[in-house]
Amino acid sequence: MRKTNRIRRFALTAALAAFLASGAYAFTASNTVPGTTAGSGSAAISGYTATNVQYTLDATTPTNVNAVAFTISPVTTTAVKVQLTSAGSWYSCTNTAGSVSCATTSPQITAATAAQLTVVAAQ
Repeated sequence: MRKTNRIRRFALTAALAAFLASGAYAFTASNTVPGTTAGSGSAAISGYTATNVQYTLDATTPTNVNAVAFTISPVTTTAVKVQLTSAGSWYSCTNTAGSVSCATTSPQITAATAAQLTVVAAQ
């Protein structure tokens, strides 16, 4: 009788394991993975031209530069950022059809420390 109970328990355990395994397979069988693209290539990178550069000084403290504005060509619709010192802050700009305006007040840049105009833009 003990042998019969062991065989029944083993058969029941095996049947339960088979049932659970088939259920787990059903979940993994329903996974889908979308197709992707990968590759390598190269293309020339051309720069932008900034013209008509104008700096706006603060009316109260004229040693502070409040903004810089310029025209960028070719026209880009993406973000444009500027930097006025080699290791200084990057300032976000407003770009409307190639007419760019950048507030330089946070942090405030002074005319004495503004030594260059670096423009970063992407198409």
